[in-house]
Amino acid sequence: MKSNAITKAIIVTLMPLFIAACDSNGMAAAAPFPAKTDHSLPAQSAQTQTLALPNFSEIVAQEGPAVVNITVTKSATIAERSMPFDENDPFFQFFKRFQGPIPQQMPMHGLGSGFIISPDGYILTNAHVVSGATEVSVKLTDRREFKAKVIGTDPRTDIALLKIDAQNLPTVRIGDSSKVKVGQWVMAMGSPFGFDNSVTAGIVSAKSRTLPDSNYVPFIQTDAPINPGNSGGPLFNLDGQVIGINSQIYSQTGGYMGLSFAIPIDVAMNVENELQHFGKVTHGRLGVTVQNVSQNLAQAFGLKKPEGALVSSVENGGPAARAGIKPGDIIIAFNGKSVDQSATLPLIVGDMKPGQIASVRIWRGDGEHTLNVTVGALPNEQVASANLPANNNSGRLGLVVRPLTPDERDQLQAQGGLVVEQAGGAAAKAGVEPGDVILAINDHPLKSVHELRRVLDKSGKHVALLLQRNDERIYVPVDLG
Repeated sequence: MKSNAITKAIIVTLMPLFIAACDSNGMAAAAPFPAKTDHSLPAQSAQTQTLALPNFSEIVAQEGPAVVNITVTKSATIAERSMPFDENDPFFQFFKRFQGPIPQQMPMHGLGSGFIISPDGYILTNAHVVSGATEVSVKLTDRREFKAKVIGTDPRTDIALLKIDAQNLPTVRIGDSSKVKVGQWVMAMGSPFGFDNSVTAGIVSAKSRTLPDSNYVPFIQTDAPINPGNSGGPLFNLDGQVIGINSQIYSQTGGYMGLSFAIPIDVAMNVENELQHFGKVTHGRLGVTVQNVSQNLAQAFGLKKPEGALVSSVENGGPAARAGIKPGDIIIAFNGKSVDQSATLPLIVGDMKPGQIASVRIWRGDGEHTLNVTVGALPNEQVASANLPANNNSGRLGLVVRPLTPDERDQLQAQGGLVVEQAGGAAAKAGVEPGDVILAINDHPLKSVHELRRVLDKSGKHVALLLQRNDERIYVPVDLG
């Protein structure tokens, strides 16, 4: 309804102009007065006069044959159909025979896109396109269809490698996603809603975007219209080179809303190489939980500016713990690469091979330190922490706290900590709630109320509390005023 209202508003606005330019028969009429020339405006340069929107037709003609449509078949369990009668009812058996056997498994079909990267039939697409598939079919633009074999998938980067039994196939040209610039034109090709080989265009809106549950991909954000079915299709630059794989959209309706995200082709090709040679992908692991450093946190930890990844928890016995990294450390560089925000760290670590040794530059206390860490292998799942159960006054914070009981310490696997029973004052304004557990203040672990008071007495106007809430740990900056 809203879009119709907008359309009507536009039509109403333009109708007077249209009528004024037409005669009674609806044909264009000559203007009653010659157009007045505004000599006060400078003449347009030849460059401005010849400026036009890009023409993607050549790219479509050259690269389109290498873009494929993917159909997957999955088995889905369906609920048993209900009967209108009880088993003891005489009509039950009659209707049961009439209804026939009740299938427990029903095939479901899904659509996606992909592109050929080698003449002998290797194809890249998204992992979520083929996830759980019992059968994968690939259709080319010349209408040939092939059964595809899934060589391997990497759910963390959402990349899958397929293989079809064919030779001398058309292939796309691979570009360099590190050279992508915000504002440049891009073209997407795929099968939105099943419409084969549809082409849409837009610009690069941003680079290195991080999305929830996708910490190992620095997405390219575009405003090229992407819809369900486009997943796995290529994103081209104006040179006709693939710079990304269309993967996700941000939408409240399930359709395009101006925010589309593509996996950089550099990431995809690194994954493809491992899938082709090993059938799986290994990612490096550090064994820490990190968060962004805000201005208040930077002041609390004595940093000149907000930067780096603040370590809020360290896995016991993990690579970071063995290297000496502690909660409260701020990682500002890893393996020679700057860490400007917390989202950067998983990208750098995940790109490394397990067993590699990396130098880690951290901010601790009032200075920088360098540690060496042996990168671990990322496990399939991360072990979750235990849940929390739901008086001494902490003064400047405005909290009533108590020490953890031995059982609570065992549950949290913590050496100490203080349970918040009442929250008020500066801490409550910062978001501290009853039931939170204060594990540390700045980089000082807490075992008693006395320690909390002692650290507060020596603190300035800003402190950072390391809180455990449910199964998450996070630093919260508090302005003491």
